[in-house]
Amino acid sequence: MIHQRSQLLRVCFLLTDLALTTAAWLFAYYLYFESGWFHLDKTVPSISLCWQRVPLLWLLSVIAYRLGGMYNVGRLRRFREEMVAVFKASLLLALLVMARIFFLHDAYESRAGILIFSGLNFVLVLVGRRIAWAVIRTLRSHGYNQTFAIIVGSGRAARKMARVLQRVHWLGIKNIGFVEEKTNRLSGDLDVLGGFNDLPELIEKYGVRHVFVALPLDRTDDARRVFAVLSRSMVEVRMVCDVPNLAGLSLTTTNLDGLPLIGLRESPHFGLNIVVKRAMDVVLSAVGLVLLSPLLALIALLVKLTSPGPIFYRQERCGLNGRAFHMLKFRSLRVDAEQQSGAVWAVKNDPRRTALGSFLRKSSLDELPQLWNVLRGDMSLVGPRPERPVFIHQFSKTIPNYMARHAVKAGITGWAQVHGWRGNTSLRKRLQYDLYYITHWTPWLDLRILWMTVLHGFVHRNAY
Repeated sequence: MIHQRSQLLRVCFLLTDLALTTAAWLFAYYLYFESGWFHLDKTVPSISLCWQRVPLLWLLSVIAYRLGGMYNVGRLRRFREEMVAVFKASLLLALLVMARIFFLHDAYESRAGILIFSGLNFVLVLVGRRIAWAVIRTLRSHGYNQTFAIIVGSGRAARKMARVLQRVHWLGIKNIGFVEEKTNRLSGDLDVLGGFNDLPELIEKYGVRHVFVALPLDRTDDARRVFAVLSRSMVEVRMVCDVPNLAGLSLTTTNLDGLPLIGLRESPHFGLNIVVKRAMDVVLSAVGLVLLSPLLALIALLVKLTSPGPIFYRQERCGLNGRAFHMLKFRSLRVDAEQQSGAVWAVKNDPRRTALGSFLRKSSLDELPQLWNVLRGDMSLVGPRPERPVFIHQFSKTIPNYMARHAVKAGITGWAQVHGWRGNTSLRKRLQYDLYYITHWTPWLDLRILWMTVLHGFVHRNAY
């Protein structure tokens, strides 16, 4: 079903895109030929030639933007998807314009001008889209351009979906109620509108556009019934999967030769992400080692003078994919600390600490040598804290999804640590924060955690 409002939105987007593309085309001419920023060895073409090519530019733009998927608009479309669509469409438009100009030896021939136009066009159209969506979402949050939805189910996933729709009210999707056949006393607080067979009537009665099927994994037969009933209605149907809670990581979908696959345990650090993450680690750890070298030298000297034994303590920890490495610390315990007790969990007022070690642990300064681990590639600046193999073997048996922490590199600091979950605190809460970090990772989240660490992450009541 093609809705009038969706068509109107597409037309508005098209007109806006053409206006911005025209602006980029004219501005590129000004920047290259008239701004004086570039050295030109040929005659400057007349501005009239630039204007004469605008109708052809519009035609090529419509083709490129349509093929690039810029008008597959939807309420649930993510910014990343739109950015990719705008990039592909802008690149295709630049290639079409370049082919047209150079194939026919047009008088308005400039490779640099086309390159400038391509970059400007991508930026202007993307910014225009974001502003347009911001306006649309503001209107929707105030009750305009609303659509209605029904949630199938009454369990945890259904309740979570209802809360999400309330929270992201700017989508303009309003839940009118639930549909369920297996009601019980626990679902008494929900507005259950009817059973599965009532769906077509409810969709027609309330003008529903979206149906979210939020049934547990053990009710696949009920899900098939719902899809069979919904086949008679023209609505958008989406499956609400609760599997991320089971897997511990974000849900991804791929298509392998026509077969849809759902990824349950996939690291977010792949492709360009891993390059960005590693580049940040190398640059920041190298800068940190250089800037902190006087402090590192002072601490090393104090460790040597106040306690017999080595300056550094090398301890086996597990990082990415469970691979073991030797993590560096300034030694804060006596040399024979673990000869009698073996590997034990850190405790407050540990009697094995040296006089200087108490201060180093409380201030977290004993962790600074791990910048070398980061530079080597064993660790990252930000990530779940690495643990010893003996404890990992123990925790993996008692804490569900504990091994999911090893989908990314271990870090010097992390989302759990800056929220106080360090030392002898709840392992389950720490895991919850670690999995949140893995699921929601971005370079900006890393920078935020580093900033929070600088502000209040070193000295903490749970650091010992």
